[in-house]
Amino acid sequence: MDTAPPAKPSVDEIEAENMVGIDVGILKYTHDTDGIAVASLDLTDERERLEREHRNLSRKAYESNNWETQLQRVAEYHRRIKRKRRDFLHKLSAYYAREYELVAVENMDTKELVESPGNSRNTVSAAWNTFSSMLETKCEREGTHFVEVEPTSTTKECGSCGVETDKPLWVREHSYPACGFEVDRDANAAWNIRSRGLSKLGVDHSKDTPVETALPTGTAVVPAKRVVEAGSPCLKEPATAASRQR
Repeated sequence: MDTAPPAKPSVDEIEAENMVGIDVGILKYTHDTDGIAVASLDLTDERERLEREHRNLSRKAYESNNWETQLQRVAEYHRRIKRKRRDFLHKLSAYYAREYELVAVENMDTKELVESPGNSRNTVSAAWNTFSSMLETKCEREGTHFVEVEPTSTTKECGSCGVETDKPLWVREHSYPACGFEVDRDANAAWNIRSRGLSKLGVDHSKDTPVETALPTGTAVVPAKRVVEAGSPCLKEPATAASRQR
């Protein structure tokens, strides 16, 4: 018999430390408001092997026995890459769903990004929609609030005072002298995602500012390997739904 998911706490009663905003990217797959940045999964070796198998396939006589055998090898390496990526996404999404009571993420339009020149393969590989879908499912299972927000200008808008300033992609730090808020560009985006999520849920978060707690610039990024091996980007074990303080 299926077990009913735990009841979600009232959003007004959730403590600030049990809320998180998550920015997704390519080099850093996630960057959150608790100062955790996780690198994207490195599939370089797997892609190189797949390309070799494709080259071997091209050398076989079409529809010959050798061609059919090699075609199956190509398909198997495609499956290996897919399984490795999904394992990483499953473990990362499970961590956030278990560790927090409210999770806010961007509602990414990956179709538009894939159709744009330049980063299409990286964008597809990032599988942001898959991560978001897994995260939503796991949040429902754990009794965690899940909210998607508009991603426009999350990197340009100051996470502390809300003033918007243009910055080119190569500028990786957010600095707004008027309010004194200096932080990694992606950490700033994560704070804006969190704030938009709370606003979307009708929560007053004016007393909670990121100035003292945001991740400083130049902070090291957790390798994706740690997530795959430990099931968490942290050294500590993630909390279970039953053990969290409600």
